[in-house]
Amino acid sequence: MYCGFTEEQEMWRKTVNDFMDKEVGREYCRKVYQERQYPYEFYDKVVKQGWLGLMIPEKYGGVESDVVMYTIMNEALAKFGVDIATSVSVSAFSAMNIVHHGTEEQKDRYLSRVVKGEIRFSISITEPNAGSDAASLATSARLDGDHFIVNGQKVFASAAHAKNNIMCMGVRTDTSLPKHKGISVLLVPNDLPGLEMRRLDTLARRATGTNEVFLDNVMVPKENLLGELNGGWKILTGHLEIERTAVAGMNVGNAQTAVDDAIRYAKEREQFGRPIGQFQVIKHMLAQMQLEVDAARLLTYRAAAITDMGIPCRKEVSMAKLFASETLFKVATQGMQIMGGYGTMPEYDMERYFREGKQATIGGGTSQIQRGIIARELGL
Repeated sequence: MYCGFTEEQEMWRKTVNDFMDKEVGREYCRKVYQERQYPYEFYDKVVKQGWLGLMIPEKYGGVESDVVMYTIMNEALAKFGVDIATSVSVSAFSAMNIVHHGTEEQKDRYLSRVVKGEIRFSISITEPNAGSDAASLATSARLDGDHFIVNGQKVFASAAHAKNNIMCMGVRTDTSLPKHKGISVLLVPNDLPGLEMRRLDTLARRATGTNEVFLDNVMVPKENLLGELNGGWKILTGHLEIERTAVAGMNVGNAQTAVDDAIRYAKEREQFGRPIGQFQVIKHMLAQMQLEVDAARLLTYRAAAITDMGIPCRKEVSMAKLFASETLFKVATQGMQIMGGYGTMPEYDMERYFREGKQATIGGGTSQIQRGIIARELGL
């Protein structure tokens, strides 16, 4: 059970936070977001630190740490925005699928290269008619000799357009089986012939980006099958739990900055002859905001700690993801209220947190889906 950071964990938290302050900075995060640029410079700096290998075994160039340390990293990397941290997080937790389900040949081929930044990974599950009901995906993959022939369409594939990217793509490989049992996962490079992509213009996710993917007779080598044929549902659901823990950590990190920015503004902004932070209504708003961020953090690290114990924790992960995402949206909304008109201006950042907070309640499993999971785990 999470009861606070050890000395080693606290040192790690400080290291990544200092990196964000000194090596990245909020101005860079603001710039790539406003200009809709994939944050290659940020990603490469994280690679240089060796942090893409945090959850990868040492024999493949990683450091093989644990989920709590991974969550600490995600919280700190999202200090100035969930979106920029997503570029690293989606690649890292997608690579974990190779660690857990890949063949030795796949591990040798991919893992050291992702640690070095030579390739990156992303996830492609959602389709126009298969979002929350991911098991209804229809993109087909038919085995023909030594290749799968893939046809279909994906949507909201975050970071899929980035250079040297490989998608862990959910595909339908057997229509005669129940929908959960006819799914496989293929490793699909984004530069294969027949694959086209359109970057989507969305409210949030403006730097890392998200995409619509079209596949027309795309030939994917047979050896790019991840795990067993028709055994992809286990991979995808296992991935979602890792993703939701990472996302919860990122939401907490950005939510804390939203509170810190609002506090700083309340101390500096004067109205009626004194700083607005001296008015009780503002004090109480800020106190409640910090209360909810701390509660979200506790839920998040509880989920991470239980995962490290090897105990099933679907309920705890969904609780963390749900509460952390809704907390980010709530505190960013309240931060905008405290800052008034300035809160709506890009150079004050709060409106970016607001955008990403709203997206956080949808991506990685909506708030409604999380409540449904929690209810089922309660036997309801």
